[in-house]
Amino acid sequence: MSQQSTTVEVKILDKDFLVACPEEEREALIRAARHLDSKMREIRASGKVFGAERIAVMAALNITHELLERDTMSDATSSILKAMGSKLDTALGDNSGQ
Repeated sequence: MSQQSTTVEVKILDKDFLVACPEEEREALIRAARHLDSKMREIRASGKVFGAERIAVMAALNITHELLERDTMSDATSSILKAMGSKLDTALGDNSGQ
C-alpha cells in the first residue's frame, strides 16, 4: 500500500516553505509549522536574538527542551503510579486475609 504524498505550503516567520508529506500528516505538519512560527516570533519579539537562523536554532532548542521535560515528567509520573500501585497491591493483599 503506497502512501499518497502531497506538498504543503507553510509560512514560518514571514517566509513561505513548500514541504512534502503524506496526505494523512498534512494537518499535523500545519500545526507544527504554526507552533514553530509562534516560538520564533516570541524569540524575535524578545529582542535578544537576531537573525532568522539564530532564531530558528533557539526555537528548536526551546521546543526540544519542552519535549524532553514532558518525557521526563511522563517517566516520573509513571514511576509514581507504579509505586502507588505496588503499595495498593500490598495494602489490599494485607487486608484480604482479615
